[in-house]
Amino acid sequence: MELRQLRSFVVVAEEMNVGRAATRLHLTQPSLSRQIAALEHDLGVELFARVRRRFVMTAAGETFLAEAKDLLRRADEAVRAAQRTQRGELGTLRFRFVQSATFEVLPRILGAFRAAYPEVVLDLESLTTLRQTEALRDGQIDVGLLRPNTPAAGAGTSPRGTAVVQLAPGLASRVVSSDPLVAVLPARHRLAKRKRLRLAELADEPFVFYSRSSGPAVHDTIVSFCRAAGFTPRVEQEAADVQTIVSLVAAGLGVSLLISPTPPSNPDAVVYRELSDDLPPWQLSVVWSPDNRSPVLARFLEVL
Repeated sequence: MELRQLRSFVVVAEEMNVGRAATRLHLTQPSLSRQIAALEHDLGVELFARVRRRFVMTAAGETFLAEAKDLLRRADEAVRAAQRTQRGELGTLRFRFVQSATFEVLPRILGAFRAAYPEVVLDLESLTTLRQTEALRDGQIDVGLLRPNTPAAGAGTSPRGTAVVQLAPGLASRVVSSDPLVAVLPARHRLAKRKRLRLAELADEPFVFYSRSSGPAVHDTIVSFCRAAGFTPRVEQEAADVQTIVSLVAAGLGVSLLISPTPPSNPDAVVYRELSDDLPPWQLSVVWSPDNRSPVLARFLEVL
C-alpha cells in the first residue's frame, strides 16, 4: 500500500466518480481504476461497488476512508515537521548557564529566542563553568552561558587582568557581558549609606559566602581579592546559590560579595554597593562547538 494509492482513493471517495477523480489527479481513467483495483487487492476488501448502476462505497470503504485520511494527514505533518526541523524551527536546544547570568543576560537572550522560535524545546539547567566546558567537550549540550575568563588578583594574568580558563580545543565563544563585583550589605549596616566602598572596609565583617563546592573558581577568586586587600574573609555562613546568600545577608547574618547583576530585592532589607578597588570584571560568554550541526543551534546563534 502506497501513499499515492491512498490519495487516489480519497479523491475517488470525495468525487464518487472515477472520471472526475481522474481529472483532479491528472491521471487517465484506466490508470486510476488500476490503482484502486490494486489497493483493493492489497487490502483484500472491496472499497467501491455498483448498486443499481450507482457507484457507491462499501462499509469497508467507509471505514478505510477515515483511516486513510488520518494516515495522509499524519504523513503531511511528518513532512512539514522534518522541513521545519531542518530550518531549526523545531527541535531541542540543550542550554546550560551559570547562576550569575539569571538576573539579566539569560532572560534577555532566552526571551528573544523564544519570541523568534516558540516551538523549540528549551532544555535548561544551571551548571558551573567547569561542568559546562566538560559537557560541551563531550557533546552533551549545545550551548553554555559561562564565565571562561576568571578575574585574578595576582601574577600570571592577562593584560586585562583575567586568568583564562582553558576551554576545550575547538570551542567558539562570544562575550555577552562584563560584570563587576559588588558588596552586599544589610540595609541597616553602618556602611549601607555609602555609595561606594573599599574592599578593605569589610575586613572585620562576618561573611556569607559561596560554598566552594558550588563554584570553586568564584569562591577562590573572591577570596584572592580579599587577601590582596589585606584580609581573609571570616566566613560565618555558606550557601550554594545567590538568592540564599542575599536572604541571609538581609537577615543580618553577615555581608557578602557577589557578581552583578544581582537579584531583585527589598531595599529596606538589603543593599548593593559598588567597590572602588581596581578589580577586573567578570566576563560572561556564550560558548558552543562549531562542529555541532544542530539547525536549532544555528538559529540560536543568529538570534544572539
